[in-house]
Amino acid sequence: MKSIKTLALVTGLMAICGVSQAQFSSTWTAVSDYDFRGVSQSGKDPALQASADYAFGDSGFSVGAWASNVDFSPFDGDIELDIYANYVGKINDTFSWTAGITYYMYPGSDPVESLGLPSLGEYPEIYVGFNAGDFSFKQWYSNDFYETDTSALYSEANYTLSISDAFSLAFHAGYSWGDYWDDLGDLLDENGTTFDYAVQANYVAGNFTIFGKFTGTDASGLMRVEGDVGNNEP
Repeated sequence: MKSIKTLALVTGLMAICGVSQAQFSSTWTAVSDYDFRGVSQSGKDPALQASADYAFGDSGFSVGAWASNVDFSPFDGDIELDIYANYVGKINDTFSWTAGITYYMYPGSDPVESLGLPSLGEYPEIYVGFNAGDFSFKQWYSNDFYETDTSALYSEANYTLSISDAFSLAFHAGYSWGDYWDDLGDLLDENGTTFDYAVQANYVAGNFTIFGKFTGTDASGLMRVEGDVGNNEP
């Protein structure tokens, strides 16, 4: 379900909590649609999301957890919980590198026995990345994507353009590929690998950020999903 074009005039509200103590921070976000790599994860319904992060001083290490409501009907799990660890290595004032791991979980997801479907699979994903000023690149890899015992990769590039102290534009391009997507394409007799894109406008007002986002993918044929769950229309 990761290759979808979702509508996302995602008008959101992000509050960076004032409870930030030492290296602890928390972020709360409300969106009209939760999309992940161009895929609607909430059935085109609103989502409430929260994160808690802890940075280990100036070492570059940080850990955290992130959660959101999801809708993958007919699966009954309605929560996604991610835990992650990251490291950022500074090269100079402009360049840095980063690496990390995220573990995706869907608490309460049970098999759909009437359809012979397994539960939503938990899986790990690692990444390495490179930052150059306002540009960043990351390469992700999972050896057990959605607990299917199949590998998958995701390449992404991001660029942020600051217009003023309060207003910025963020541009994203990503590509889902690897054995999982090749197998899915073979099953559907389509091109399984998928390109996704997004443009987001951000306005910062104190501890709040209001943003609008447009996202989509190049999914076509049987890979194109027009229903709400896993929607891939721009």
